[in-house]
Amino acid sequence: MSTEIAPAPAAKKPTHNEEIKTAIPTLAGNLAATLADPTTDRFSDDDQQFMKFHGIYQQDDRDLRKTGKKFMFMIRGRIPGGVLNSAGYAVYDDLATRYGNNTLRLTSRQSFQFHGVVKSGLGPLMKKINDSMMDTLAACGDVNRNVMAPAVPVMNAIGRQVNEDAARVSAALLPTTKAYHSIWVEGVQLNLEDPENKNFVDPLYGATYLPRKFKIAFAIAPTNDVDILTNCLGFIGIPAADGTLAGYNLTVGGGLGRAHGNTMTYPRLADTIGFFTPDKLVAIARGVLTVHRDFGDRTDRKHARLKYVLEEKGVAWFRAELEQRVGFKLDEAKPVEFKTQRDLFGWHQQEDGRLFLGLFVLTGRIKDDGALRQKSGLRAVVDRFQPEVRLTPQQNIILANIPADQKDAVTALLAEYGVPVENQATVIRRASMACPSMPTCGLGLAESERYLPSLIDRIEATLTGLAMGDEEVVIRMTGCPNGCARPYAAELGFVGKGPGRYQVWLGGNEASTRLNRIWKETVKDAEIDAELGALFARWKAERIGSERFGDWSARAVWPEIEAAAAAAPAAA
Repeated sequence: MSTEIAPAPAAKKPTHNEEIKTAIPTLAGNLAATLADPTTDRFSDDDQQFMKFHGIYQQDDRDLRKTGKKFMFMIRGRIPGGVLNSAGYAVYDDLATRYGNNTLRLTSRQSFQFHGVVKSGLGPLMKKINDSMMDTLAACGDVNRNVMAPAVPVMNAIGRQVNEDAARVSAALLPTTKAYHSIWVEGVQLNLEDPENKNFVDPLYGATYLPRKFKIAFAIAPTNDVDILTNCLGFIGIPAADGTLAGYNLTVGGGLGRAHGNTMTYPRLADTIGFFTPDKLVAIARGVLTVHRDFGDRTDRKHARLKYVLEEKGVAWFRAELEQRVGFKLDEAKPVEFKTQRDLFGWHQQEDGRLFLGLFVLTGRIKDDGALRQKSGLRAVVDRFQPEVRLTPQQNIILANIPADQKDAVTALLAEYGVPVENQATVIRRASMACPSMPTCGLGLAESERYLPSLIDRIEATLTGLAMGDEEVVIRMTGCPNGCARPYAAELGFVGKGPGRYQVWLGGNEASTRLNRIWKETVKDAEIDAELGALFARWKAERIGSERFGDWSARAVWPEIEAAAAAAPAAA
């Protein structure tokens, strides 16, 4: 019998992202120096990683790759809860015209993105945002991203406090490096050899920040417009008997990103951990974030989200770890029920008597397109009537706090630009969402934003042919499996696998509290009409009462998916 002792397995090496964060903990890289260099239009690979912490992605126009890469930049704002005053909206609109591609892209996390910004415009654009008392800090990168909150302007005590709390948490979780101000406001390259910079340690994030991105949302039942359970950290507002905010149910461990062919990656809904009172909010947020900081996987970025910590260590472990960090016990979670996630369109009255107007934005892209001059129309209303602007998680827009006597004037002004306030879009189109994907996103495997509108036309034609044209189906599409438009929480989700090819997922629900499942691993564009036509025909024939498509899919199709999966090993 051998007495040799097997060597211990070698420790996994940290990812390259961890190495560069360790080397330059200020996140400054050589960004300012490259920004000032007129001889290049691109940043180094390492600096592209640092740029994300500043809210910037370097991209290229993939439609032009055959003739050589044309580098440009996507810039994302940090807009807590998606709330802007009219002056802030005007700044974004101006910058999109002057430095971007004359469109504003609404994100699925209640922010704006600029696309098509070239390097010469990057510095001026960033400085103008900061001069206007806004910023892009931590809109991307291994830090907390934009904090989401309910979009509808609820004017009661709970609604006001939840929105204020979202902004408070966003501010409390910002990184403190002076690199952002130095680069984008002062235009100065930090001295990376200065001991103060070389040895910088963020008081919250530490020297190497988080293993991956971190996402937070606030919600108020029964509306789940933020898809609360898909976030790393969620706060569900619980009302007290007197109509004030009693506290929050805490949810942790949601996330949707995955990779094709990698079964170690998967979408996951958050667990409900407990309840706490509002005075403990920031302590809880910091505590959850530091658990991710200390226990997240720094050796594999595909496995580095907080959802995997929850999945592998469990809720009991997490609750004990969090309670030890914050120094108090959580109460048991309160009963709560979500019923819907849809946006409101058209005119509605706020609780204070003023009005808000919900406007549909096709695939989240605010632009002037033929007779529909939505970008110009919105700007005209913002300039003349000074409404509050609220961005929704479904990539639509709300104009709020409008006096009732201005309703007709706002409606008339929008009509001058071809923007309707009633019958804005079909029921299917209003419930759809897409990520940008081609031609700007380097991760895109298939079309999404540019393709979904025409696919919706085809789906509507199929449903109309079945006398089901008035049925709502929540449809979401992404060009890759990262899931930015949250396709795994849709009744019908499309995930790009390659040009003209999509994975199809079925079975999410109206409240966005149930994930869907893979129905077809790959469906080509030419096959989609026949595949969905047969599926919708079954739904019509087999539904119980007014059963929604997602609920029917979970009841009728999921057992077939499970049976096929069980039979697959035997067949092999």
